[in-house]
Amino acid sequence: MELILSICLIASPGVCKEEAVSLNTEQVSLPTQCIMGAQPVIAEWSESHPKWRVTRWRCGRPGAAGKEI
Repeated sequence: MELILSICLIASPGVCKEEAVSLNTEQVSLPTQCIMGAQPVIAEWSESHPKWRVTRWRCGRPGAAGKEI
């Protein structure tokens, strides 16, 4: 599973993109597990990318970034 983040630059809110964060497949293999474990991953990602703001997120299969499921 991947956590797919919709992110926008804080300094330029019109500059947005999707970022896929791979999750440990041994611990997260079902969408419900992804949803339950998403918040700590989003917080960690946000701390390491202070110029970006997460506006939305979803769980998906690897390679699903840029595609609605």
